[in-house]
Amino acid sequence: MERFNSDKIRELREINHITQKQLGDMLGISDRAVSKWESGLSKPSGENLISLAKIFNVHVEEFFESISCAKNKKEEISSGMESLTELYKTGRGPSSSHTIGPERACMIFKDRNKDADNFKAILYGSLAKTGKGHCTDEVIRKTFLPYKCDVEFNHILEDIPHPNTMELIAYKDNTEQDRARVLSIGGGSIAFENDVVRKPERIYKLDKFSAISDYCEKKNIRLWQYALENENDDFISYMYNIWDAMKTSIRNGLTDTGELPGGLGVKKKAKSLFNSQHVDETPVTRENRMVCSYAFAVGEQNASGERIVTAPTCGAAGIVPAVLYYQQQKNGYSDESIVRALMTAGIIGNLIKTNASISGAECGCQAEVGSACAMAAGALGELFELSFDKIEYAAEIAIEHHLGLTCDPICGLVQIPCIERNAVAAMRAINAVNLASFLWDTRKISLDTVIRTMKETGIDMHRSYKETSEAGLAKINIDIDEK
Repeated sequence: MERFNSDKIRELREINHITQKQLGDMLGISDRAVSKWESGLSKPSGENLISLAKIFNVHVEEFFESISCAKNKKEEISSGMESLTELYKTGRGPSSSHTIGPERACMIFKDRNKDADNFKAILYGSLAKTGKGHCTDEVIRKTFLPYKCDVEFNHILEDIPHPNTMELIAYKDNTEQDRARVLSIGGGSIAFENDVVRKPERIYKLDKFSAISDYCEKKNIRLWQYALENENDDFISYMYNIWDAMKTSIRNGLTDTGELPGGLGVKKKAKSLFNSQHVDETPVTRENRMVCSYAFAVGEQNASGERIVTAPTCGAAGIVPAVLYYQQQKNGYSDESIVRALMTAGIIGNLIKTNASISGAECGCQAEVGSACAMAAGALGELFELSFDKIEYAAEIAIEHHLGLTCDPICGLVQIPCIERNAVAAMRAINAVNLASFLWDTRKISLDTVIRTMKETGIDMHRSYKETSEAGLAKINIDIDEK
């Protein structure tokens, strides 16, 4: 038997140097429809298949492959998940995709071109549109020091493999020595096109929550124990370091004052919020204020270019630490319990990263803040020792009520609405756990289903709402102080 091969359209389109928009115009359809075909979310009609065959001068059969071949290819490409150390990373903000990822790419490229005497970086897509606001160019130049690096923002080329695409070129005596295209795929992770650099190994064999929970229940283990089964001997110490870094970013943020860089004149609010206790403050109000102050603290450290932890990204870095730090301060949970909760959160984040996306440039803010909210809900569920069903429901609620959330930072800065959004999502994670603990046996939607829905929603979302500063709140005109 044969099945439709969605990869074939992209392959033929790129060979013929045709963009998705150009192909859509030829067929009288939208570029989003072409994108859906290439991602496997929909199939062209028989009429469109015939038209495609004519455009590319191939037989219709070229768009089909045997089921056994497709199955083997799928298992080879997408089976399993990477280590949680590829999800949780420490680095400087303000953006995992726009600062941490490019920094890692430049370090690798610089190391493999030790004889080069100058470099050039060309930024495409979201990296080009919001790179100035994210200080991407500054990070790249600093990374290549002491050598000169010219940074070019290319706003024209649209036919790129990922919204966060960059090209790195090495020169010696003004002669090109090496060139590489790199994709910053979210959370600080990168991929060199054509596998110039080996991708991280997929050490987890299972990549669906249903499969993982079934496995854990049969072995009578928790999600964090499943993580320990797959990670190496250094993993526990790595996770303790991650938690220490999270706590440090909160504590530093709670003592910081002044304005955030970038010229918007945004005041740092974490310290003020933390100290704004009222005499008649209720326990509920206090919880809201404390959790939000912790989220603001991390968000403001990130916006200031200070060191934070991707959880799963820089832009959403305040949510997971805020809810866990609050629980530790209020109820005295040990670092060991918190680290276990972080492992559970990591499993959920990894499921989203593997089966959808954690990149705002790819799927909007639902992929960043929505994912972080789900991770925080799962972490709280583990901390409270809830059942797998309740943890799954809490994470599903968290994602479901962020579906369609756009990524539209004003002036490309990770400030408005990003920092406030972290605080709101932290409280939503707490609410999701509370709701799930009561209604877990009434749910109709699985976590795996809502993750798949997030991906479909992200593909349908217009690109101007995916970290381009071209629509939504980003269109609001706020005077920038150039001082």
